[in-house]
Amino acid sequence: MATAGKNGTRSRASATLHLDLQMENGVRRWVVDISGWDPPPDHFSSILSLLPLHDRSAITRFMKSEDRIRALVSRLLQFVLVHEVLEIPFDEIIIKRTVEGKPYLENSGQILQFPNFNFNSSHDGDYVGIASEPLCIVGLDIVSHAIPKRETATEFARNFSSCFTSLEWNNIINAGSSNAILDEFYRYWCLKEAYIKAIGAGLGFRLDRLEFHHTDWMDISVRVDGEESREWRFQLFDLGKSHWASVAKGHPKTAVNSYKGALQRSEFGQEEYHSAGISAVHFPYECYSFGGGDEFATGLSQTTLRLCGVN
Repeated sequence: MATAGKNGTRSRASATLHLDLQMENGVRRWVVDISGWDPPPDHFSSILSLLPLHDRSAITRFMKSEDRIRALVSRLLQFVLVHEVLEIPFDEIIIKRTVEGKPYLENSGQILQFPNFNFNSSHDGDYVGIASEPLCIVGLDIVSHAIPKRETATEFARNFSSCFTSLEWNNIINAGSSNAILDEFYRYWCLKEAYIKAIGAGLGFRLDRLEFHHTDWMDISVRVDGEESREWRFQLFDLGKSHWASVAKGHPKTAVNSYKGALQRSEFGQEEYHSAGISAVHFPYECYSFGGGDEFATGLSQTTLRLCGVN
């Protein structure tokens, strides 16, 4: 009986390891530096034409060229990621949005290897990024550490004081130098945004409902409406050039109703969720340049690059 028990335990451990490795295939953390990319109008239009009509209009509504470029790369990354991870032909990928604007894969019901494949993108300043998860819901937020004009760092932060709890606010205004205050402000800010984006909530979600705790910005946890949530994991990235990024991943049952309906599954047993879902969070991000295309090509397959017109 003891031997059978050990074999059974070994078999379960092996199956869990196999499941973990399989799940990791659905995890991506991509960040693209677009500061060196300024495509001529005809090149921009050519790449834009690869996208569905509704995506094109969402991009061209921006007045500034830099905003159009960020939006274009953000949409492209969504299609590239789905094609790369799930091997769905480019012209068969259907990405829709909830009423709150959360993107989701319409044909995800065909994806048998991942129980809940989903993704989220973000862009600000010089960077555009995307993150995906096979089971947990995921949110990504990128912030550019903007230096306020005609305001001190404290004056700038006070404009948003209602978005933070008293603990967070005290940490921000007592951080030290102006740069330290802004760093503290933006780290809290992008963590809150990543959580809200992960659950698919809209602008009506009050940021002060979330309170983040950390140890030197590691082991980050969140309290929602005063209650600690143990089913969420967070990671902060210093992208350089005064940019921060954060990834939030958590249980699908916490998604808002409109987004929950777009997921394959929202309920998981604790064992399945913790073994295949929440156990690993600290996946390194891959950073590429969208300048000449060479660095970008290093991390993405030539097939998807050709689909996106990057050579």
